[in-house]
Amino acid sequence: MIGVDGQQVGVLELPAALSLARQFGVDLVEIAPNAQPPVCRLVDYGKFKYELAKKERDSKKTQHKNEIKEVQLSARIDPHDLGIKLEHAVGFLCEDMKLKVSLRFRGREMAHTEIGLQIMRKFLHDLAPWGHPDNEPRLVGRAVNVMVTPLPKHKRAPNPKGDDEEGVTEAPEASDDGGAAPTRVPTDAAESGGLGQNPFGSITLPSA
Repeated sequence: MIGVDGQQVGVLELPAALSLARQFGVDLVEIAPNAQPPVCRLVDYGKFKYELAKKERDSKKTQHKNEIKEVQLSARIDPHDLGIKLEHAVGFLCEDMKLKVSLRFRGREMAHTEIGLQIMRKFLHDLAPWGHPDNEPRLVGRAVNVMVTPLPKHKRAPNPKGDDEEGVTEAPEASDDGGAAPTRVPTDAAESGGLGQNPFGSITLPSA
């Protein structure tokens, strides 16, 4: 049996263990029923359940942070679809998940790889208030891939959807240069200004 101070008391008969529990005003909780002999602990049962639940939540948070989500783009992506992909990416980063952003070229798109790289760079630029790329996006084979790490919470802009952990929308945090951090995900490429024509005819891009 383990005492109220966390130290081993020794092997006791059930009546003696119950008597000791009453003496300290706590419960006798069996924590390892399959051990030989079974292990019990003197503890407040309500507090014991709370500690177990807290450990389980902390464990889930750790697993959550180690999870990697993926967002797939394309050279022909529509501005509206790009905005939706951006919203999803921001949501993942605000949940402290690493993000893999990939863009794969198909068919004749390989003749205009610079367009895909521009889309990727614009996407990473719009993600900057919430995460930073681990490296520069590079073309490998027929795809451009890059990993994005979420910024620390005290440096990260609030979730534009207001889905904060406590269910309360936080006020915009000030950026390092003294200005307000962005609080909305742009969904229209026209908001970025300086647009160039995509030969695929389905998305506009920033000019060089």
